[in-house]
Amino acid sequence: MASITTQYEVDYPESDGRPMGETDVHRRWMIRIFDLLSYRYRQQDVYLASDLLLYYEHGQPYRFIVPDVFVVFGVTPHDRRTYQLWHEGVAPQVVFEVTSRGTSREDRETKPEIYQQIGVREYFSFDPTRDYLVPPLQGYRLIDDEYQLIEPEVDGAIVSEQLDARLALEGDDLVMYDRPSGRRLLTEAESERERAERERSRAARERMLAEQERARAEQERKRADAAEAELRRLRAMLGLNADDEACES
Repeated sequence: MASITTQYEVDYPESDGRPMGETDVHRRWMIRIFDLLSYRYRQQDVYLASDLLLYYEHGQPYRFIVPDVFVVFGVTPHDRRTYQLWHEGVAPQVVFEVTSRGTSREDRETKPEIYQQIGVREYFSFDPTRDYLVPPLQGYRLIDDEYQLIEPEVDGAIVSEQLDARLALEGDDLVMYDRPSGRRLLTEAESERERAERERSRAARERMLAEQERARAEQERKRADAAEAELRRLRAMLGLNADDEACES
């Protein structure tokens, strides 16, 4: 009797059962980093995800990791339920972890080992509450298959070669600047507010210029009226009238 081979489809869950983020602060920063990069790479072949399960070994549904934010260049940015490395064919180039004392071991040991193993080129940790990480923003770059600390610049900023951006702390905030232009990265909402503010400023300038032009025209009219009145006064003093002017002409 011929044997029957049954092939079972492996189920890759879409949730690890853990809540997103540890605190409201960490959750907000995860969302903000995602929004900053999403708006920067809009309409480009760049996929970004936050708190999405990344499976890195085919047939092993327990081999997964959940980056806070990750960036993948060169793949179609459509919605995904999970990120399966063997299907996509490319690992994230950049990962961000919004870390805290409670997740410090995972963020400093477990996750970097896996990111290093699958070839994540750059890995950044940000401790928004400054619980334990000194300095609270740190970056690592994969060199010869091992992570090396990215040396900060004089002002403390860190350069991401993959993003072509400068990451810096300004007060309690993590900010990012586009290296070629030097412009600060904004979310879509911030960009819209900035555009609206520029429009309001432009409209205010136009109103001011229009008001100045009306004032100038009014001054010119008043000067012309005053000159005409002065001319009439002088003519009256000389005993000239309209008939005399006609004769003179």
